This record gives sequence, C-alpha cells and structure tokens, in this order.
Amino acid sequence: MDQPEAATTASTPEQVGLSFLALAHGLREQVDRYMTSTAGLSLSRTKILQVLADRGTLHQAELATTLGQAPRSVTQAVEGCERLGLVARTCDPEDRRRKTVSLTETGRVTLAAAEQAGTHALRRCFDSLEPQQLAALDALLKHLGTALTGNNAN
Repeated sequence: MDQPEAATTASTPEQVGLSFLALAHGLREQVDRYMTSTAGLSLSRTKILQVLADRGTLHQAELATTLGQAPRSVTQAVEGCERLGLVARTCDPEDRRRKTVSLTETGRVTLAAAEQAGTHALRRCFDSLEPQQLAALDALLKHLGTALTGNNAN
C-alpha cells in the first residue's frame, strides 16, 4: 500500500519553518494585493487605521510604538494616509513639534471596506479546509504562538 510522501519522509523543524514562512509571506502578499485592488488600502495602512479606530487620537510616536515600527516609517505611512483623507494630523497644543493623528470619516469607511476585503481574501484560502483541518491548524498555530512568546510549560 502506498503511503503519502509526508508520512514516509521525516521533516525537520527548519524545513517546516521555512515552508511556513514562505506560505505566510505568500498569503500576506495575496491578502495585501486583494485589499489594495478592492478597497484601495494596503494591509499596512489598514493596520494604522485599525489602531486609530481602536485607540482614538494618538501622537505619531505612540502610533509607532503600538505598531512596533520605526517612527520614520510610520510618519511616511501616515503622510500617505493623510494625502488620501483617511487621517488628520494636527500639532499638539502643548508641544508644536509633536503631531497627533486621528481617523477621519473617510478613513472609517475605507477601513471597513478594507477589513471586508481582507476577510474575503482569507476566507477564499481557508474555506478550502475541512472543519477538522481548520481546527487542527488553529490548535497548531496557538501552540506555536505560545512557544514564540515563551509562555509554554516545556
């Protein structure tokens, strides 16, 4: 009886890890392209708007910290969002050198469309899994997440 190749070939953690990284990168690019073409908003700009929607008006430095990104990168992305009317930047009344960033109504509408597009793109991929496969993948990802944060009991 023939066995699937995966059952007869031992995979190393490095091989699986590299496959996972390649797949995650490809999925991220696919979701980003779909969101950009459908809603006109990239995944990275969507994250900026999500933080502002969740946390309200923030200083750009706080936004960068929340996103875990370099302040200069966030400044450039925020400037792009401002040009599109998605956010408004104002000078902090206490320190004119600091800029505060807030979500505009156009930003809220665009964010909703981008989130819907992202959901659609993810469903197109993960709907191909059977319910038990999806549950098993979810459990594996949670396990990996725990291992990455160092919260595992091992």
